[in-house]
Amino acid sequence: MRKIAAIAFAFATCTTIPTLAETIRVNSIDALQSAVTKAHPGDEIILADGVYTTNTDLTINCSGTDAAHIVIRSASPAGAEITGNGGFMLVAPAKYVDIKWFKFTHKSNHTKTNPGTSFCRFTHNLFKTTGDGEYLVLAGSDHQVDYNTFQHKNSMGRFIAVRGQGSQIAERLWIHHNYFNDFQPQKGNGAEALQFGLSGFSMSSSNSIVEYNVFEACAGENELISVKSSAVTLRYNTIRNCKAQFTLRHGNYCQVYGNYFTQTPGLRIFGDHHNIHSNYFENCEIGINIGNGDGEVATGSLLTCHDRPDSVLIAFNTLVNNRANILMSERKDGLGATAVTIAYNIIQGGDKAADIRGTFPGAVWSGNLLYQVRDNGDMPAAGARMADPKLAKNNNGIWHLQTGSPAIGACKQAIPGVSTDMDGQPRKAPLDAGADQLSNAPVKATMLNASQTGYLAQ
Repeated sequence: MRKIAAIAFAFATCTTIPTLAETIRVNSIDALQSAVTKAHPGDEIILADGVYTTNTDLTINCSGTDAAHIVIRSASPAGAEITGNGGFMLVAPAKYVDIKWFKFTHKSNHTKTNPGTSFCRFTHNLFKTTGDGEYLVLAGSDHQVDYNTFQHKNSMGRFIAVRGQGSQIAERLWIHHNYFNDFQPQKGNGAEALQFGLSGFSMSSSNSIVEYNVFEACAGENELISVKSSAVTLRYNTIRNCKAQFTLRHGNYCQVYGNYFTQTPGLRIFGDHHNIHSNYFENCEIGINIGNGDGEVATGSLLTCHDRPDSVLIAFNTLVNNRANILMSERKDGLGATAVTIAYNIIQGGDKAADIRGTFPGAVWSGNLLYQVRDNGDMPAAGARMADPKLAKNNNGIWHLQTGSPAIGACKQAIPGVSTDMDGQPRKAPLDAGADQLSNAPVKATMLNASQTGYLAQ
């Protein structure tokens, strides 16, 4: 009996020995598919540099672990080009898979993370897929998309489209340090650089973060970034020379802070309970555009409506030399917006401080600092004062506060949800008006250049 027990123990012990991770080098799509199908945690699969034409999608359903990801990569940055009719299709139960250094020029709509996939990563890839459709679709949760370049699109569809399953948007995504460049104008609706959800997902919370991305020369349609989900944080992104708006189109409880807007139509807002703070707008057609609603989802309007903005905080933003500063556009039979707080913003230059062309009950105006604007417009005198904020440009050409500014310490109490400024520096009461808190703390964010993002960035 002792001998049998010893043999059984030895057999059980042997069966728990983990498979050793391997480096597998392949030089064809068939060999790549075979290696992916057989992959174990910790394996690194390297496709030789070259151009590979696909007839069907490469199916990725392998699973690594948190401690031992499966890596699928090209031998060098953008060295392996995937062209043809198929892309990389991640399907359940794919998990902990990293896809790196590829150049995707295949037919659009064929690189996706499907529902049931999780914890996968697209990093340092170059996307330029062809025809109508999306460069990358994210429908699984907990994925990371970082340091990729999405460029040169002249067709309908999006660079990135975030989806989900049923009525639940994909959750806990982290989209950061990507470069979105050159989206030519299209005729029609459905050509955003980033579309985060659809109306059917808008009441579900994503709890995702979109940060440190650069958007340049993107003008696919009137919306550049279209958020159609709840609970998305969009921070420290740079939007430069784009002829389309960053839009909170559907959904509630989004946070938009520390973003840099130059030469764009600015930020447009629909939905409820958003926190818009510490953003920087310079030389924009419009700074902040408060949507004039045509429906109210909370009382039964369709999810596809322009949901009336309610209980939105617009505070501690800096607007410099914008053609329009804070605007609500006209809408026939519009519902306007309710209970919007506009506080402690710095508005320097441009036309009226505020131009509200719709109903605006319950608005709170407080502590705004105006300088060289045409006039207050619809901003009540009690909610603003005219004074030089003493802004000066730093080495990056961004207007910051200087010692002696009347904006310093303007707000004596802490504001829930406002804890950092546009430089990523902490805010502590008393809070300075505008996007910048005068501080000696390390700078963690600034207006980004293309070289700081994308597939070649470090």
